[in-house]
This record gives sequence, structure tokens and C-alpha cells, in this order.
Amino acid sequence: MIIRQLFDHDTFTYTYLIADENARKAALIDPVDTKLELYLRLLEELNLTLVAALDTHVHADHITALGALREQTGCDSCIGKQSKVDCASRLLTDGDEIEVGDLVLQALYTPGHTDDSYCFYLSAESTLFTGDTLLIRGSGRTDFQNGDPEQLYHSLYSKLLALPDETLVYPGHDYQGLSQSTLLEEQRNNPRLQCINQSEFIEMMNALKIPQPKHIHIAVPANRACGQRS
Repeated sequence: MIIRQLFDHDTFTYTYLIADENARKAALIDPVDTKLELYLRLLEELNLTLVAALDTHVHADHITALGALREQTGCDSCIGKQSKVDCASRLLTDGDEIEVGDLVLQALYTPGHTDDSYCFYLSAESTLFTGDTLLIRGSGRTDFQNGDPEQLYHSLYSKLLALPDETLVYPGHDYQGLSQSTLLEEQRNNPRLQCINQSEFIEMMNALKIPQPKHIHIAVPANRACGQRS
């Protein structure tokens, strides 16, 4: 398996290229439109065919490259059905599988940060791409796009922490220079995973005071149109 972790410095966004090394087929998770040329060059350099571009949710901090990648490569564009992004090639539901050669990404519905948040799990590789649901030593906020701290609590504590402890965690963002973790490491060290019950978690999340993303008013409507700016 090939994994490349790519970083957008403007929005602190991680994009992931994963590929079946034998079949030379690839997927991109959470691609950013300003990095389109980088993705296309990397695919060419590694002799890979892009079969799927996926968003973990409708992003508020950057504009997706899903539509541009589909136009340039013919790949499927995929996002959760709760997003209501009708221009996507495929709207995913919980448990759906995305085949990338012999690699199989399982879509896990993990609402809370937004009502359309998904994680993508490679069970054979014990690897989890968490989007904004679980960050290293943190989690996504819950104060816009129908976010809900109660839903996030269940997504984190009941769904993600039910996966094997050794599962590698690749987050959708990082603001401290951390690139990967494991579920066990997060369970031991992530303040969002130390709450004794749901009520404590909800209180903690509701007490957060975080400025809105600077691109939210442009990004959200554009991302609901597969990255097309109005």
C-alpha cells in the first residue's frame, strides 16, 4: 500500500493519497482545490490511476477539489448522503465500501462535528482517516453545520474507540505539527477522550470559544456544488 500525507498550509488541512501498489489504483481523501496540480503531478509520477476522490464532510475552511478531480481524471467523487451534495458521483452511507484496487475503504458515519461527517477505515491495514471527527489531541468543533456534541460523543466513544487500539489515526487537520497517532495513544492523551460521561463531554464542547473559519461563507456553498464557486 502507498500512503502520502499532503498538507495545505493555508488551512492546516491534510489530504491523503492511498493506493494499491500492485493495481496502481488510488484514492484521494479531502483534496483541496488549490493543490490540484500537485495531486495530478503526484499521480503521474507514481503511475497511479485515480478511481475515487472522497470528502469526509462538507468543509468550511477550504474548497474541495472533488469536482475538478472528476473532470480531470474521470474518478468517482464521493461524500456522505447526509451532505445532500447531489453533484457527487456517489453518496455514501454507513458501512459502504470503496474499492481501490484490492484495498477496501469502509465508510463510517460519525456525525457530531457536522451532521454529514464520515471517517474512512482500512480494516486490513488497521488505518483510519478521521477527517475532523477525531484530531490528534483534539476533535472537531460542534457549533456550526448542524454539529451536535451528543452525536460527537457517541461517534468518538462508541464507534471509533470500538476499533482496535493499534489502529493508526490520520486526522483531517493539525495545528501543532503532529501527523499521525493511534487510537490507544489518543485514548490515553486526548483531552476530548477523558470525559467520564456524556454530560461532561457536552459541557466541555459547549464551552469552547473558537473563531469561525475564515473561508466559511465561500467554502460551504462551493463545496455543496462539488467545489464550483458561484
